[in-house]
Amino acid sequence: MELGFSAKRDFFDCNKWHSKCDNKGKTLVIIKTKDNFIFGGFTQVGWTTDRSKWKEEEVNNPWGYIIDPKSFIFSLRNDKNDRKSEKFKIKSAQTMHSIFYYSEGGPSFGRGLDICIRSNLKDSYSNFGYSYHLPHGVEYNTKEAKSYLAGSYNHWVVDELETYFI
Repeated sequence: MELGFSAKRDFFDCNKWHSKCDNKGKTLVIIKTKDNFIFGGFTQVGWTTDRSKWKEEEVNNPWGYIIDPKSFIFSLRNDKNDRKSEKFKIKSAQTMHSIFYYSEGGPSFGRGLDICIRSNLKDSYSNFGYSYHLPHGVEYNTKEAKSYLAGSYNHWVVDELETYFI
């Protein structure tokens, strides 16, 4: 793996994230929050400006969903729920919404924005379970689902975001 972007090293600069990470192919994103949650996602396609890889209806928009049936989200450290490291696959009906590309925002996964990194690369949110499978026993659109990855649904703060190319 090759480290392409580190938010601390690269000053949480969204434009720099895109210049370093767009069109690189297989990409692993690791996020650590101020509350010490560690999670992220993988995409085989990556954040691409090649609109042939985008969902067809959105090729004329400045943003779009990238189709990647091999993408997944993972949780490495989750002290709040005291769970083991886990991997969550994309739902088969949601593969056309695997990755969200927006030149004004950071790396985001899923149509419901299961993971959404906003433009400042710090203030973010998670609507986990919309496009990616939830852990067994966790129901979509509940406080537990929304706070599962980062400890809260909205306005969790990124302490570090690293993007690796594989």
